[in-house]
Amino acid sequence: MWTHFEPVHAVTYFHPRARAAYEAAGLRGYWRGYFAGRAAPLGATDAAPVVAAFFNFAPHMVGRALPAVWELASPEEALRARLTGAVQALAELTYELPESHLTEAAELLEAAAAEVEVAGRVLGAANSALPRGEYPLARLWQAATTLREHRGDGHVAALVAADLDPVETLSWRVAVGMPAVNLLGRGWTDQQWTAARGRLVGRGWLTPDGEPTEQGRAEFRAVEDATDSAAARPWRVLGPDRTERLCELLDPIARASHTVIPPDSPIGLPALQG
Repeated sequence: MWTHFEPVHAVTYFHPRARAAYEAAGLRGYWRGYFAGRAAPLGATDAAPVVAAFFNFAPHMVGRALPAVWELASPEEALRARLTGAVQALAELTYELPESHLTEAAELLEAAAAEVEVAGRVLGAANSALPRGEYPLARLWQAATTLREHRGDGHVAALVAADLDPVETLSWRVAVGMPAVNLLGRGWTDQQWTAARGRLVGRGWLTPDGEPTEQGRAEFRAVEDATDSAAARPWRVLGPDRTERLCELLDPIARASHTVIPPDSPIGLPALQG
């Protein structure tokens, strides 16, 4: 299900209309829009909670954006901008789909999002508490975002439980095939990258020449399994029939969203099969 609702959320990062909406709100520059839009459900927060919740950004990079962005746009203005841009993007991408299709998809995705367990999940909780959108695409995007951030919170918890820090996690992703250039924008120094790789070698996750070991693969599979387990409740409650129907409804929306998501994006979304 993640491969079907994550693309719906991700248009906010990659579609020109989403970027334009942030700029119209006074948030010029990609990272101002990113940090303001994603952090806005938390209110006018300082950098420290966002460093913790977003997990993989260097603290100084977050500190360049927060709290200064709130002088350019309030959290309420940032929320309006991100929803406006996302809805405009999805409207452009899904104009061939009938409204009944979008309405049914929104209703089922909202039903799943209503079942997220928010305890211990800061971003999932903050997004879950936002007002329900007025139109199907707004409701669809917000439900996808709630599920996405809820799953991300669980993933961060699994990484912390595995005693992986942010740079080690990024270094592992590079070792198993993600191009390093996709992740260098997180603000860590070359020295921090080198030290993280050294720690992974010391743990037995990487060989001295940087190749993943079987131990490393097995332990990270356990992280992914824990992430999936922590995200499974909405789908258990929705049930197999409604989940399958939702997957069918989301499929053309997700495929359309993939047309604006770079295949080498840091999200690591796999292409949909078929």
